[in-house]
Amino acid sequence: MFSKILIANRGEIALRVLRSCRELGIETVAAYSEADSEALHVQLATHAVCVGPARAADSYLNQEALLTVAKAAGCDAVHPGYGFLSENADFSDACAKAGLTFIGPSGEAIRKAGSKSAARDLMKAAGVPVTPGSDGPVSSAAEALAEAVGWPVLLKASAGGGGRGIRRCDGPEDLPSAFAEAQAEARACFDSDEMYLEKLVLNPRHIEFQILADRQGNVIHLGDRDCSIQRRNQKLIEEAPARCLTPELRRTMGGAAVRAARAVGYEGAGTVEFLLDSDGEHFYFMEMNTRIQVEHGVTELITGVDLVRQQLRIASGL
Repeated sequence: MFSKILIANRGEIALRVLRSCRELGIETVAAYSEADSEALHVQLATHAVCVGPARAADSYLNQEALLTVAKAAGCDAVHPGYGFLSENADFSDACAKAGLTFIGPSGEAIRKAGSKSAARDLMKAAGVPVTPGSDGPVSSAAEALAEAVGWPVLLKASAGGGGRGIRRCDGPEDLPSAFAEAQAEARACFDSDEMYLEKLVLNPRHIEFQILADRQGNVIHLGDRDCSIQRRNQKLIEEAPARCLTPELRRTMGGAAVRAARAVGYEGAGTVEFLLDSDGEHFYFMEMNTRIQVEHGVTELITGVDLVRQQLRIASGL
């Protein structure tokens, strides 16, 4: 097990990491910005080091500063929490190069799951159902493909997340402007304007499965969460277990979630998200989040499993 961990985040997840580390006898180093100097996790951590000004780009997203602090403080691991650098493949690689354990998946796994279009190809090869759509990036001249899969369709950013870089098209007249808007938003939010297209599943349920995968190749899921109640593609309420799933469908979807994690060579805690059609008969892979999520507490409440502790155990090789 680790001796000292850098907590490279703030808020609820920083406190959760701090609690699990305390229970396991691991020292903690809280990296904080000037704006968070009096934050609770900063006060409770074994050590605390300011890594920059209030602006996140100059502190929590400053990879060089974080790695410098981690090495100077004698840390052997970095916990990225969620948000910020938690799904940054380059940061995962940089930690490994610096001799630090990134508590999460490898940079290679993050890249495989991070490109939504590439992940679709991986899932299809692994036998995980995906929505009908493009087999790679598309341009604004995607009308023929949209006609083939059937309107309405969604244009989605390959590097997207959080509901950004998505536009609905109900017919060919919507396509040019929707593509331009989605691409511009994707470029601004993710520094990538690669787009793909998929059939819009009308009135679906949004079901996600919590995954744990260790370094020995074992992958399990800890059940499901129904996060269909949303506003502007942002989840508002999560319910677990999902009442719309039959035992048979839960087994089938859970098995698909495990195959999805294996397909990207996953390690750690993650979430595989599906869309379930309005008939409750067909489901489709949507994306994989290569980090612990805000909603991890819902799964912890119904299983009694401390997911952050499991992250630490898995990352240490157990």
